[in-house]
Amino acid sequence: MPSRRTRSAPHKLIFDPVHGPIAFHGAPLALLGTPEFQRLWGIRQTGFAHLVFPGANHTRLEHSLGAYWVAEQMAEHLGLAPADGGRVTVGALLHDLGHGPFSHTLDGPMVEVLGHGHEALSRQRIEGTDREWPEERIEVPRLLERHGLSPRSVADLVDPPSGGPGPALFREILHGAVDSDRIDYLQRDAYYTGVAHGAIDAVRLLDTVRSVHGRIAFAEKGRSAVEGFLVGRALMYSSVYYHKTVRAAEMMAQAAFERQSGYPDTARGLFRVTDGELLVRLADGGPVSAALVRGLLDRRLFKRAYGTRSVTRATRAAWRRFVRAPTERRALEDEIAERARAPPGSVLIDLAGLEPRGVPEEDWDRLGLLVGARTTYPFRAPSPWHALARRAPADWPVSVFAAPRWRASVARVLSTGRVALP
Repeated sequence: MPSRRTRSAPHKLIFDPVHGPIAFHGAPLALLGTPEFQRLWGIRQTGFAHLVFPGANHTRLEHSLGAYWVAEQMAEHLGLAPADGGRVTVGALLHDLGHGPFSHTLDGPMVEVLGHGHEALSRQRIEGTDREWPEERIEVPRLLERHGLSPRSVADLVDPPSGGPGPALFREILHGAVDSDRIDYLQRDAYYTGVAHGAIDAVRLLDTVRSVHGRIAFAEKGRSAVEGFLVGRALMYSSVYYHKTVRAAEMMAQAAFERQSGYPDTARGLFRVTDGELLVRLADGGPVSAALVRGLLDRRLFKRAYGTRSVTRATRAAWRRFVRAPTERRALEDEIAERARAPPGSVLIDLAGLEPRGVPEEDWDRLGLLVGARTTYPFRAPSPWHALARRAPADWPVSVFAAPRWRASVARVLSTGRVALP
């Protein structure tokens, strides 16, 4: 079984700009050199945010190192046994193996093409069952077994099965309201973008984390840090992750992917490539894809031609139908383009702001705060903190982007009702 490092055990220090020196030994050290993990060098952590925030060129690999360090600190503060702590920290290190190019940019097409999200693909990488990954490059499951770790048990932390076995506490270190993943990426993304909203008090969070009835909780003196975390998360979504220009670029990349020749059959293997490899492939994916890729490389980005800041319950349901049926959404995009006498691929509909993103509501409902000997749950409804946790990630639930040349004509088509929108 994995154990804590002894003085004579091989180890390596990696100097991280956010957390300082991070020590690796045993299974984590061996996993750093695997092809599955090294691929993350080529995946930008924040998608196309670098087109707005030029410093945002950090990668999923850097974030994975940071998530490992935070998980290690949480495991130590929670007093986990060495074997349990080893499994949790390895899970944090490997939790992003399944991300597609440009991180979350291709989440929608991934579900459309593969039938599942990046968490399930991470599971396949950890268990060695990804059929699109070359057999000679499968190293992660073999190394895990060599170090006494079950690939399936690690995968169950990364991609928790519904109602699956195992302590909830272990899973919440990776998938909770305040977890190792988010504690790292909020700080890291704030550092590289220069946006101060994500500068959370991680030291206080780690110092006050507790286990209550087998779940993550925080001591009363950590309440302000938890509240600051919640505020920082909400503001980073609206100001960075869902910045309108970032969204325009991500929609262009998604459209280039969806409109490549032979889609979806030609797309199955592209979730395994890096950012640069994807752009090269899509540049040869047909005229629509090539034009969109050229626009990204030259930073000639689409502009918002239509948007709505509020939607009724009925309208939300109507728009969400297009989330579940991407072929219908693409047909509506082409109908708008045709009415505006623009070529296919000139109009893109962004529906990402329809629903809260990131932390499920029930995770905040379960997050406890210790007040003396009593456990309270201040983040449940109808508190203002609950409303903040449910805050939509974007100020515009629905946006229609158009190529700059066609923006005015698209706006006229939509304003005059020549195309029926929900």
